Amino acid sequence: MMRIHGDWSTGRFGLPAAASLVGPFAGRAFLETWWRHRGSGEALLVEDDGALLPLWRDGTVIRFLGEADLTDYHSPRGGEVRRLTSAFVSGLEIGDRMVLDSLPDEAAEPIEGGLRDAGLAPERSQHEVAAVLDLPERYEDYLGALSKKQRHEVRRKRRRFEAALGDPELVRDRGRFAEFVSMHRAAPGEKGRFMTPQLEALFADLLEVPGACLDLLVVGEQSVAAAFGFEAEDAYYLYNSSFAPGAASASPGVVLIDLLICQAIAAGRRRFDFLKGDETYKFRLGASRRPLWKLEAVVT
Repeated sequence: MMRIHGDWSTGRFGLPAAASLVGPFAGRAFLETWWRHRGSGEALLVEDDGALLPLWRDGTVIRFLGEADLTDYHSPRGGEVRRLTSAFVSGLEIGDRMVLDSLPDEAAEPIEGGLRDAGLAPERSQHEVAAVLDLPERYEDYLGALSKKQRHEVRRKRRRFEAALGDPELVRDRGRFAEFVSMHRAAPGEKGRFMTPQLEALFADLLEVPGACLDLLVVGEQSVAAAFGFEAEDAYYLYNSSFAPGAASASPGVVLIDLLICQAIAAGRRRFDFLKGDETYKFRLGASRRPLWKLEAVVT
């Protein structure tokens, strides 16, 4: 029997995500933290014994919990998503609109099927891409898989960094969160304006999500870049990063990512996920595109 409620303690978050390798983004801890800081309207946890749809309603629009700019993947949970989607949509009112973004293929397909089963005519469009890098067992094999030109660039920028600033070290320390924020706010333009007090509070609480980690690129005692990410047994997810503007000429971003990839391989991860965005550097470093879909449908 379908139930619709706002009780975050539901055990249905324990069901496997319909899409694989989506990190914390379809989990209770991430979504509940997001809702506490950014939520509006009404949370709709739609469930039955075999599936969970973590949704929210804002007026007549129904979306997955987690705004697209801060939630890189959306996915329902469980193996009966198509049936639950159809049952939920069949109970909506005329004029209600489903806008479901950031869906990997494995999540989009059963939802689209459920919308059609309920008599709707969903429109599917590509919403974004995630950039994902499959990792070998050895860092040397990763470098060997890059093009000759890109392999040379990674090594050249590492040497330039060392000549300009000194030997880099990757330090994992959630207690240095203020340094991550400070570098963000020191950046020019839109990046510098991103870390508002509200988002700082959100990021601080996201550090309590299982698997959250903060890695700093340090020379001596001075941090010159930082990465906010999430680790799972099989993957590392690079959620956000910042660097000291004064170190920009030494390419701290490239050195940071190179060391993060090396660390992920050493820890036995099999994927490094750059998450949303088709920035060229991600693909030069070996990533491939993972399409993310948007489904839209109106109840008529």
